[in-house]
Amino acid sequence: MLTSIFTQIGKVFQNTTNINRIRLDTMKTIVNIKNMVCPRCIKVVREELTKAGATVGEVTLGTAEILSDDIETTKLAAILEENGFELIEEKSAKLVNAVKSFVIKLIRSGLLEDQKLKISTLLEQELSKDYNYISQLFSQAENTTLEKYIIAQKTEQVKEWLVYDELTLSEMAYKLGYSSVAYLSSQFKQVTGFTPSVFKQLKHHNRKSLDNV
Repeated sequence: MLTSIFTQIGKVFQNTTNINRIRLDTMKTIVNIKNMVCPRCIKVVREELTKAGATVGEVTLGTAEILSDDIETTKLAAILEENGFELIEEKSAKLVNAVKSFVIKLIRSGLLEDQKLKISTLLEQELSKDYNYISQLFSQAENTTLEKYIIAQKTEQVKEWLVYDELTLSEMAYKLGYSSVAYLSSQFKQVTGFTPSVFKQLKHHNRKSLDNV
């Protein structure tokens, strides 16, 4: 008798859990956020949205899951703006933001060490869209090519490593997928006007915030 009762209670609990899970899945909203470029950004977004009363799920560079409908879009946008971020609502803008976030992840993650993996292929896999389409949309939205954006992000990462003297040029070239130190140095000079070694000696390093690249 007791076994039967506990079994029934277990079924009720399981059904309730399933219902709650369905409700959460139904209410879950993915918001796209501009200017998220580092782990600290993820922490700030999570803390600020939680403080505002939102139930927050996974937060990554460029996106956040809202697991409830207790925060209005206007309030959400205002909270993000106060902290230097921006809510993205247009479909094309969301895709461009996803491209930027993924490129930054690639450059910081070390995945480019495998030179067999091309950024174009990785973007296609991540976004499930043809690279030519991604590239054209990016150029139209940003008034620069995706290739130039990738080079600019690589350059900013090299600047950071040079400023903090974290890696040798050989290690930098390897981590960023360059075939040689000479190629890295040449591309770096094209963008900055300085070779990496000269830049390292400068008293005032002209580094941009990654979200402004």
